[in-house]
Amino acid sequence: METWKIVLTTVVVTYIVSLVIRAITSHEKKIQHKIEHRYGIADEQFLRSIEHLLPPQTKPGNTVQPLVNGDQIFPAMLDAIGGAQRTIVFETFIYWQGEIGRQFVAALCDRAKAGVKVHVLLDWLGSKRMDITSIQLLADCGAEVERYHALHWYNLHRVNNRTHRKLLVVDGHIGFTGGVGIADEWTGDAQNPEHWRDTHFRVEGPAVAQMQAAFMDNWLKTHQTVLHGPDYFPKLEPAGACIAQMFMSSPEEGSESARLMYLMSIACVTKSLRISTAYFVPDDLSVQALVDAQKRGARVQIIVPGKHIDTHLVRRASRSRWGPLLEAGVEIYEYQPTMYHCKILIADEQWVSVGSANFDTRSFRLNDEANLNVYDTDFARQQTVIFAQDLQHARQITYDEWKHRPFREKLVEHAAGLLRAQL
Repeated sequence: METWKIVLTTVVVTYIVSLVIRAITSHEKKIQHKIEHRYGIADEQFLRSIEHLLPPQTKPGNTVQPLVNGDQIFPAMLDAIGGAQRTIVFETFIYWQGEIGRQFVAALCDRAKAGVKVHVLLDWLGSKRMDITSIQLLADCGAEVERYHALHWYNLHRVNNRTHRKLLVVDGHIGFTGGVGIADEWTGDAQNPEHWRDTHFRVEGPAVAQMQAAFMDNWLKTHQTVLHGPDYFPKLEPAGACIAQMFMSSPEEGSESARLMYLMSIACVTKSLRISTAYFVPDDLSVQALVDAQKRGARVQIIVPGKHIDTHLVRRASRSRWGPLLEAGVEIYEYQPTMYHCKILIADEQWVSVGSANFDTRSFRLNDEANLNVYDTDFARQQTVIFAQDLQHARQITYDEWKHRPFREKLVEHAAGLLRAQL
């Protein structure tokens, strides 16, 4: 081979390898030491610390309404879209072809044709199963549609960074966030394995402006256009009693925010900690924090998917991490009827975090996430009731059962656990 070809080949291969390494590793420093327990969730210092460690500031005067499963979630979202007068912004990870996807396209198109400014941001990877004609239809109707981090040769290093945020804001007044994607799997009432269990939330009040800002964060990166003014950021009057805050995390900035929120919450609980999560693959520091909370006297309960899960590799990696937790008395339950896709933390029946973040490295360091934190006893108790209802459909895994599972399962789970930095 001629010398110039060898040089060219070497340069190309080196470039590709460097992109792969950048895509699967993080160059930012991460939290490496446990957060000490110095005060409880009810202590005013907790909220003060959260406000400074996880901007923006918390806002009083919000109402946050839980929507359980598709039968409640989708009608509420479509009703809000149908009532839009000025603006709609919508960001989601999953958007697959199907009946509910067509309903959303029709609703968004209807408002765009009526003169409402519609902006749709779809994750490129998460929306790969979306009918391309639907995207074209949205554009033809006058909606602005962008695909987040679409694959190109010059941005291969970003292929592992997806927007996992789930945000819908209508007229700057009504916001939605939670775990739901736009796919038929989320329709219904979790009545069978074909219909998933999930919770979404409808928000009114000053925190909606923060939800709008979270959308603008990625819209600006993708569309390079600043959306502002009263159509997007109207004056928002108090709408309820909840103190709330929408925070963001991404690999580019605030990459540890989601992880910090979980670690701070766990470090401050004194009575109870309830976690619902679709993907639970805790790192060593998170495992220790959960064990410490249990030993401190808090009752720690975690609900995860059972055999009905869309990513079996994640379930195997998750189970490889359970030993120290179960041995310490942490209660882990597998949801039985269908895929469990909820993403909720409830600390001491006072502090609740809901949104897009899972309890895994992908959410903590690789994806763009957005969570709504709510500091309100009534709201937290309401979520506790829903958590208890989910427990009735879940099976507890004991330490003895986990310890004596078949050797082949142990081997496969251990191997899966080695990949947890990418899960």
